[in-house]
Amino acid sequence: MAIAEHKFILDLTAVLCASAIGGYLANRLRQPVLLGYLFSGFLIGPFGLGLLKELNEIKSLAEIGVAFLLFALGVEFSLAELKRVKEIAIQGSLLQIGCTLILVTLATTVLGWVQGILQGVFVGAILSLSSTAVVLKTLTEKGEINTQHGQVMLAILIAQDLALGIMLAVLPAFDRPDNLVYYLSLSILKAVLFFTAALICGYWIVPPVIRKVAETENSELFLLAVITLCLGVALITSALGLSIEMGAFVAGLMVAEIEHSDQALTRIVPLRDTFASLFFASIGMLIQPQVILDNIGTILGMVALVMVGKALIIFPIILSFNYSFKTAIISSFGLNQIGEFSFVLALTGLKFNLLTEKQYLLLLGTTAITLVLTPIGMKFAPRLADKLLTMPLIKYYLRKLKGRKAFAKPKKISGHVVVAGYGRVGRVIVKILRDRGYPVLAIENSEAAIQRLKQEDIPYIFGDGDSEWVLERAYLQDAVALAIALPDPASTRLLVKHALEIAPHLDIVARSHRDEEIDILTHIGAREVVQPEFEAGLEMGSHLLATLGQNESEIQAAVQDIRGDRYTSIRPERSNAALSQDVNTVAASLHNEWLTVPDTSPLHCQTLAEINVRQITGATILVIQKPKDTVYYPNGQTLLECRDRLLVMGKRVEITTLRKLLEGL
Repeated sequence: MAIAEHKFILDLTAVLCASAIGGYLANRLRQPVLLGYLFSGFLIGPFGLGLLKELNEIKSLAEIGVAFLLFALGVEFSLAELKRVKEIAIQGSLLQIGCTLILVTLATTVLGWVQGILQGVFVGAILSLSSTAVVLKTLTEKGEINTQHGQVMLAILIAQDLALGIMLAVLPAFDRPDNLVYYLSLSILKAVLFFTAALICGYWIVPPVIRKVAETENSELFLLAVITLCLGVALITSALGLSIEMGAFVAGLMVAEIEHSDQALTRIVPLRDTFASLFFASIGMLIQPQVILDNIGTILGMVALVMVGKALIIFPIILSFNYSFKTAIISSFGLNQIGEFSFVLALTGLKFNLLTEKQYLLLLGTTAITLVLTPIGMKFAPRLADKLLTMPLIKYYLRKLKGRKAFAKPKKISGHVVVAGYGRVGRVIVKILRDRGYPVLAIENSEAAIQRLKQEDIPYIFGDGDSEWVLERAYLQDAVALAIALPDPASTRLLVKHALEIAPHLDIVARSHRDEEIDILTHIGAREVVQPEFEAGLEMGSHLLATLGQNESEIQAAVQDIRGDRYTSIRPERSNAALSQDVNTVAASLHNEWLTVPDTSPLHCQTLAEINVRQITGATILVIQKPKDTVYYPNGQTLLECRDRLLVMGKRVEITTLRKLLEGL
């Protein structure tokens, strides 16, 4: 009797424990945690170990999880962010979603995968969404949030999130296919009236109420008010015949623009994450492994079709908005998965009989695999773009595409400074140089930045700074220096490498995004590497020393001591495991090989400075493995000995030249 009374608590505990373990394992395997929740749900569900067989109570809690998930999404939604990139966000997203809907509807209807056009449109809506969570996590880990492709992807994802609200608004009408036009019109009318009422409440009623609650400084009361708003609006939309999810999303939008939005989000996030784990686990409980195994070929085929198809849709759209070829390639590989909110649509479609159970399970398996493959695709996309840019046909196409916009520079320029990147840092560099009469040539791949360069009459080249084709036209051989102010660490590394291949003696100053970038950029040839956070500390320290009575020469000496050793004295010491991971990340961006110094090598017992490896071969030695030690980022005084193993980065011809040098050929 006692067990029966506490069955719900036991079931809830089992789901939460399994979700915690599954999420942890997924995180350790560098996979999205939601995949861990899906697997844990399957494991304890009726088709796994069978620990849970009555799912109705868990599903009720899961619906609350969906509501909190959509509410938090609405709070995080930023109209200001959308305005900043409105062209690609609104027009580009409409094109992407529209093309996906049309192509999926046509393909699924013609091939007989769906029963009628209506179901095809619904499947197209599911496939049109991409994963904000996975893309954002991958960009953050790679330090690429502020890159051109990072901003493009986030702009499209923000607009997709808004489109999700609209999809949820009209979805209930699909449950009445007999008179679709009438019920669709009714749903749209209800949604418009509801959005209008929500806008009025969000402007005149919600802010003062939330403000009054916040003034009590009672965190429990504030949390209760936020939950009431979220679930209350969701219930109103449900009563109107609209979806609960849309109501929660609109409630979030009502809070998004008020001054307490961050506080509301902070309070709701723990609840959102807890209940969202229940939602994804409840989806996992529906997985039938036999259906998946029986249709594994179909699922893999769908994965290929979805990822290739979405990439082919997104690539020309981004290119048509005057973004660079490389940005279009990386963005198309970053957005070609099916998003986590597609689970919400798919589950709702299952309720409305827009999907059969088999179709739902096939989409579920397809979505999970695309989420796993996304970080891998984003990792290799830059290398694919670089490879494609070497093809003559693509080079010719890009020249024709760019036309006159590609260049606005003198026919001949010398003694100039090339500035790669015209963002906040690049603009400061250009202003300092131009105010003192020095010639400058900017390299930029943002259309907005190009317009500023045109207005200020600054010579520029439109394109990716790390592109060899672009660098060949920047007169690097005649330049005095190169300043790199790009937001992308990988592009910065490639630019240093390519620039030194064209002009080996070029003075390069580069911006480092993270501590670990300092050593590698210096190692591959940058004369000076600047770390913004450290420089801010040095400026503040200099001011304090002056306040304390130190003279200018003493202050400069203190600053130069820290700069001279590449900030080593203020950087935390890093383990060999961390250094090895950094090296592997860097080496992946260019061709690399392991070489062994032969027993008869003429370079035995010579230092790297004496051999002058980079100047002679163009290759860079990242690691030297000795019998009793491993040297990461070896300096000029490092001794080369027979049987040392070298991790060498560079082009194949450069590595071949180094191999011959080691062999004395």
